[in-house]
Amino acid sequence: MQGMIAMLAGTMGSESIIFGWMIHMMISVIFGVAFGLLTLIIQNIWILAVVFSVGIWIIGPLVIMPMMMGMGTNLANAFTPDQLMSLVTHLFFSFIVAIVFKLLAKKNTVHTKTVAS
Repeated sequence: MQGMIAMLAGTMGSESIIFGWMIHMMISVIFGVAFGLLTLIIQNIWILAVVFSVGIWIIGPLVIMPMMMGMGTNLANAFTPDQLMSLVTHLFFSFIVAIVFKLLAKKNTVHTKTVAS
């Protein structure tokens, strides 16, 4: 996984690791919002977390990122150790987002009930 942030910065014409992290965080926020919107379609948040993480893993590091670097897709290498580690990190991200979403939804429900009373 080393060098992925620099590679991400490189897709935008930069060599700055800080810029790479900024891009990565912006993408993470967009993915978090997308996850929240998808809860309207897929009610089971844990199934959504698995489906979502596999989806963003395929779309990001296996398709879009290598194509932006002029390498074609990386689908043929999907089950190499590096790419499987990437899948695990995307699973981890999605489950963290699911937990935070569930906690915020629960807090919002309690707050709504208190205000309505």
